Amino acid sequence: MKITGLDKLQRQLKQMGRAARNLHGTHEVQMSELFPLAFMRKHSRYSSFDALLDASGFTVNTKEDFEAIPDDEFDAYIRSVTNFRDWQSMLTAGTEAYVAKKLGF
Repeated sequence: MKITGLDKLQRQLKQMGRAARNLHGTHEVQMSELFPLAFMRKHSRYSSFDALLDASGFTVNTKEDFEAIPDDEFDAYIRSVTNFRDWQSMLTAGTEAYVAKKLGF
């Protein structure tokens, strides 16, 4: 019996290992990378995270503005315009998709 394709698998595993090492540690990731067009269209009525924020009624011009939004109000907004129950659920899903993409899944 001859098994083929192991070289390709080995290259893919090495590439995944390099990607995992690059993901190690703390990183700042733009919201547009965490929530790309396809993600936003699948999970919300908006085509971008910026459009979702623009429609929110919250004034967000800086990272500090975003962090100052009351959690309960933002959770309620996210629940009303996405298929997530709260901001943490959306953030977790976006992060998981981002990591999976970076790892090559």
